[in-house]
Amino acid sequence: MPAKKTSKGLRVVRRILVLGLLAAVGMAGWNWLEDHPQHNPWAPLDLRDPIGLATATKLVTLRDDIDQCRAVLERSDIAYTALPQTGEGACVRPDRTRLTEFPFSPGNPATTCPVAAAMELWRTRSVEPAARDILGSGVARFEHLGVYNCRRIRGSSDNWSQHATGNAIDISAIVLEDGRRISLLAGWEGESDEAQFLRQIRDGACGVFAVVLSPDYNAAHADHFHFDQGGNMMGVCR
Repeated sequence: MPAKKTSKGLRVVRRILVLGLLAAVGMAGWNWLEDHPQHNPWAPLDLRDPIGLATATKLVTLRDDIDQCRAVLERSDIAYTALPQTGEGACVRPDRTRLTEFPFSPGNPATTCPVAAAMELWRTRSVEPAARDILGSGVARFEHLGVYNCRRIRGSSDNWSQHATGNAIDISAIVLEDGRRISLLAGWEGESDEAQFLRQIRDGACGVFAVVLSPDYNAAHADHFHFDQGGNMMGVCR
């Protein structure tokens, strides 16, 4: 009997130690998540945080809630203008959000709010660091080929393009502060610093946009990146 009681007592002690260890690990993990909100799925999205494990998921949830998305812009101190709804049918645009201080050229097009949020993250966390590290210059502006086009996907008679609702943007070139213009048409091929830069920022976009299409995708994208936040090709990065 004494031996059995001793054995039972040791099992109880081990369980207490295991539970205590698990509690300590859990507390340490929670403290780590609080210190790294970019990896914390419960932390509110702030575009000033680094891109982390939870960033893409948080961005996806913004697609169905315009007010929540614009609250993220406000929390992140991003200047924007909310424009009234326009269009009709498959090309209705209930979400027209213009980043008023983003260095677009030409002008500042109105995208959906999720595209605007992803563009801001891409600019600050991918394009600008890569431009400084690889090309030795800051970024002056982003040249685009447009946002809104009420049409179906090219080559399809059924599926509407994300451009039909302004939920996509095509970026054709990055202009640096030192005056250099890095275009996809001229700079994508080869092993130059410009080609390395363009590929790195393409890969960076894949962490914040649902669909990223580059010259590697097909000839129709030889001169631009296509970015969108929805559609039938979720998770495409080419």
